[in-house]
Amino acid sequence: MEFFRIKKDIPFMRYALVFNIISLLTFAMAVLFLAFRGLNLSVEFTGGTLIEVTYAETVPLEPLRQALANDGYPDAQVQNFGSTRDILIRLQNRDDAETSKVGDRVRETLKKVEGPEATVQRVEFVGPQVGKELASDGAMALLLAIIGIMVYLAMRFEWRFAVSTIFANIHDVIIILGFFACFQWEFSLSVLAAVLAVMGYSVNEAVIVFDRVRETFRKRRDMNTPEVIDHAITRTISRTIITHGSTQMMVLSMLFFGGETLFYFAVALTIGICFGIYSSVFVASPIAMWLGVSREQFAKAKTQKQEAVV
Repeated sequence: MEFFRIKKDIPFMRYALVFNIISLLTFAMAVLFLAFRGLNLSVEFTGGTLIEVTYAETVPLEPLRQALANDGYPDAQVQNFGSTRDILIRLQNRDDAETSKVGDRVRETLKKVEGPEATVQRVEFVGPQVGKELASDGAMALLLAIIGIMVYLAMRFEWRFAVSTIFANIHDVIIILGFFACFQWEFSLSVLAAVLAVMGYSVNEAVIVFDRVRETFRKRRDMNTPEVIDHAITRTISRTIITHGSTQMMVLSMLFFGGETLFYFAVALTIGICFGIYSSVFVASPIAMWLGVSREQFAKAKTQKQEAVV
């Protein structure tokens, strides 16, 4: 399906070096933010207290967040859990607070908020050791995803495409993490899920482009490698606009109307979608070109049949 078709190929590869330098500088800045500022990890990673509260009727969440902030928990996570009457509160560990008394303190804080009375259903403490295990498991999930993507692309296409796609994926992941480190946005399990989703999304875009590159190599013998890549990217622009445009509209709806619970999840997806398009065109494709991808790797050379000698 196409909304439009561009007849003349856009010379993307002509500017590949310029955009790769920009990508390298952006990547370096993201690494510096991660190294010197680090990620603002959520309760799932650092450890803390989970409190499930039930109300007789629906209550707004913002007054609860404000009351907890006034009571010394400015980073408290308050979200609906199951229904609009059930609320889950996540509190980070504090050195001056006894873990056994956190539930009682929160109960007293919630009584100060106007509205129906709150009933505390459960109070659970998440230790730092559990948080470390979740962090290591998350890092392992990213590593396994990268390895799986590389193996898949090497088997489907060619090792040069696999290497270039992995570079593009790492580029996208580090950029997302760099944004979260720069602005000290909270990095939670939902954000980690968004990062993994972006990896798959970015790979899908690269597969579409590389599949068209392989097809063009076989059909158009009058084009060199940069022209083939330009042609492939140009022919997929309409599809890219339709796919990424519709996906981005859904993500933006979560960003603006999903509330605090989905906010950072949607932010990570928004950054990932934008940079996923960019990296497929100006990171993965140029690297594949510089690694020496060529027609001979996909199109069999024509051989002349020898006539039988009588």
